[in-house]
Amino acid sequence: MGRVTDLAAFTALLAPEGQTLLAALRDYDPTQELAVASRLRREHPAELVSAALGQARLRQRAVAKFGAEDAYRMYFTPNGVEQSTRATVGAYRAERFRELGVRSVADLCGGIGGDALAFARAGIAVLAVDRDPLTAEVARANAEALGLTELIEVRCADVTEIDTSPYDAVFVDPARRGGRGRIFDPEAYSPPLSWAVEAARKAPHAALKIAPGIPHEAVPAEAEAEWISDGGDVKEAVLWFGTSPGARRATLLPSGASLTGRGLPDPDVRPVGRFLYEPDGAVIRAHLVAEVAEELSGGLIDETIAYVTADALTPTPFATAYEITDELPFNLKKLKALLREREVGTLTVKKRGSAVEPEEIRRRVKPKGPNAATVFLTRVAGAPTMLIGRPAAAHHG
Repeated sequence: MGRVTDLAAFTALLAPEGQTLLAALRDYDPTQELAVASRLRREHPAELVSAALGQARLRQRAVAKFGAEDAYRMYFTPNGVEQSTRATVGAYRAERFRELGVRSVADLCGGIGGDALAFARAGIAVLAVDRDPLTAEVARANAEALGLTELIEVRCADVTEIDTSPYDAVFVDPARRGGRGRIFDPEAYSPPLSWAVEAARKAPHAALKIAPGIPHEAVPAEAEAEWISDGGDVKEAVLWFGTSPGARRATLLPSGASLTGRGLPDPDVRPVGRFLYEPDGAVIRAHLVAEVAEELSGGLIDETIAYVTADALTPTPFATAYEITDELPFNLKKLKALLREREVGTLTVKKRGSAVEPEEIRRRVKPKGPNAATVFLTRVAGAPTMLIGRPAAAHHG
């Protein structure tokens, strides 16, 4: 019952009165919601005001993923904002499909249409399928709002009943949140990963969006697994079919730098050199730290820790470099004394392989002064250690 009323409320938003309300709410401040709502209810039906306020809130939240220009023209459901692909990632994936020669794609579990819009903008025709009537309606409205209806057909159906044979590619983004939050078991996705893999195998090309925490052993042998980060945050993993079976790849947006595994053995452990490199999260998830260490002529500080150390500064898109000034056994009193002596007021705390919380450190050492430093709480050859340094300038003399 609830969904039917939701659908009616959403349809009302698309009519002229709803559009006027949405335009008026573009820059509203959610902390003033009660006052705004009571003012608007004097001139508009209460249900329409509620629907418009809900949509205005979702649009504000969606700006982070879709950018203001699109977000304020698009429509969302609460789940849709949560689960949809960030526009930068969607555009990258659509471009990869385009380079593979894909001209049409069956987008199964299309949600509110985030990926379908990216495919259409890359010139690919899309069938977007979602079994929820409201979600399908929202996807249709989005295709229209962005002028992409020529390339996007939205169908409200169960994805398991779709014949994908007419399409060059299949894209599946299974729902990864159940009623109780995130789902970590790929067989509990909706539809299950095994079903998605079967659908992928039938198509010339396919991409399945999965959670970045997927264990490597759960990746089918014929798939290429790609971990994607955007601005340093790992956003998702994708299983590609019809590309390079067994390959592991890390791709960093916005630069688009991509690293492919060469099956290297683990790097050697060596003493901490002048520079410490923190690999991007996508590189770590893709198990490509060895490839980065080789590129940097570096080694690990500890066999269980993803920090690479080297004597020289080598520019790389795949890791952030720090120049290390001090290496001390873990001891908060010593850290406090050293930071006071150096007049460090701006302290960045990073940790790998340490149980100590960064907030705790800040509270205990009370940094004061004009200088900045980064402290790494980690293990060096098994021993709890503090490394102190600063971001390395790109070019040292």
